[in-house]
Amino acid sequence: KTVGMYVGTGRARNIVCVKASHLENIPPKHKQVAQCYEEFIRCSSLDPCILFHEGGHWRELVVRTTSHGHTMAVITFHPQELGQEALATQKTLLKEFFTCGPGAVCALTSLYFQESTMTRCSHEQSPFQLLHGEPHIFEEVLSLKFRISPDVFFQVNTGGAEVLYRAVGELCEADRDTVLLDICCGTGTIGLSLAHQVSKIIGIEVVEKAVEDARWNAAFNGISNCEFHSGKAEAVLPQLLSSWEDARPLVAVVNPSRAGLHYRVVRAIRNCKSIRRLLYISCKPEGEAMRNFLELCCPPDPGKKLAGEPFTPVLAMPFDMFPHTVHCELVLLFTR
Repeated sequence: KTVGMYVGTGRARNIVCVKASHLENIPPKHKQVAQCYEEFIRCSSLDPCILFHEGGHWRELVVRTTSHGHTMAVITFHPQELGQEALATQKTLLKEFFTCGPGAVCALTSLYFQESTMTRCSHEQSPFQLLHGEPHIFEEVLSLKFRISPDVFFQVNTGGAEVLYRAVGELCEADRDTVLLDICCGTGTIGLSLAHQVSKIIGIEVVEKAVEDARWNAAFNGISNCEFHSGKAEAVLPQLLSSWEDARPLVAVVNPSRAGLHYRVVRAIRNCKSIRRLLYISCKPEGEAMRNFLELCCPPDPGKKLAGEPFTPVLAMPFDMFPHTVHCELVLLFTR
């Protein structure tokens, strides 16, 4: 039983788990928690779970740390056929290991447990259960304090995120009369960091816990010119823009997952004449995001209901958010 990184694919049936202790871009605290968790599962009578249909239980470990010295561990567990009593036993053993056993050396701020029968479960699908410690950890970005729940997106490279958000603020060219649309806003980091230079922030995010965090973050930092909408961007944004009558300049910032934006989001942005400037932050620009770029920039297409004037890409700026890997975050500026 090994705690590390997956190498290989399920399709090729060649997945192996490789220790990550030699990797330079993983913090020492993460390595320590991984090592302790490995010690725990090696003593466990239950097997790890890689392919669901082959059985096993111990599934995944996520470690989150902050510059405040907080550490959150989230352990994902496949229940298979276990009953509630057996599950309760495993949770007790896990808590005891990390609070008064060998894992106590990790000094966890938060220990979460999630029963998951899918690759990824939201809190609504299967609640994150707090076994020990505080429900949230906290991070500081550009002198603002942010609350982080176990299932929300937050840039792992805080220093890099500050460089990224400053650049986004400059590229927006927003002033006190501008309304900023923050699409896929997570805990509100981008919008809240720019709130002081715009008239209003409107954030949209599918993860409900992230929206709760964003609202808390706005209130805690004394920022009152923000509103956050919970729901899928493809449902919320078209409705929001279809009745848009605000005369103020409208700038959009989108920061989607690797899957890119839903077509209805692209169509809503494209068909809203008020949006003249769009910043697209992509963690995988060569993937599905490329389809978004083409839809934003192609000639009007009645068949696809793309009626608005096309955007033009004018600037691409990479940010090395993931040192010692081949990946870069890419910021693309589109105007029309």
